[in-house]
Amino acid sequence: MALETWLAFFVACWVISLSPGAGAVASMSAGLQYGFWRGYWNALGLQLGLALQIAIVAAGVGAILAASALAFSLIKWFGVAYLVFLAYKQWVALPSDLDAGATERPSGRPLTLVLRGFLVNASNPKAIVFMLAVLPQFINPHAPLLAQYLVMGLTMIVVDLIVMAGYTGLASRVLRALRTPRQQRVMNRSFAALFAAAAGLLATVKRAAV
Repeated sequence: MALETWLAFFVACWVISLSPGAGAVASMSAGLQYGFWRGYWNALGLQLGLALQIAIVAAGVGAILAASALAFSLIKWFGVAYLVFLAYKQWVALPSDLDAGATERPSGRPLTLVLRGFLVNASNPKAIVFMLAVLPQFINPHAPLLAQYLVMGLTMIVVDLIVMAGYTGLASRVLRALRTPRQQRVMNRSFAALFAAAAGLLATVKRAAV
């Protein structure tokens, strides 16, 4: 891959990662609930989901998913259901009264957080269709394809890890300002509303006409 092509793709990765979406909401939610270091396991799960999507596009399966109404709908509605589930879990999350001396945050299991992040990204067919439209524009068909997809995949994952670290860290800082159960409940329900909004947006996504 030529350097100028990679630089253009690198800039595109930042724009894509910084755009608000379900992954950003999930990262902020994890940072708020568990703090940065524990919550960042969610970001690792997001990258596993992203890696799966890149592999699907690289293998050509993405074209099949984009063309199949049934496959697209199954993945889409699973994603909608999962985001609604996350909204419910966030809505009913119990606050802890930090003013009363409770200093420990909820101890989310790393594997649970990784799975949560993975499902958020893996259940978004829009991302697969988007990458199917974007990635080939940076591909040189006369050069080895596998190496190019590996470079682009690694670039996307590294950039997204940095961006999600920012979202997670920002939310974990906000947690320090939430001193009372009432304040934490308002924040939890705000994130529940964001998850629900992400589910609503995903529900409106339609398969591109072929």
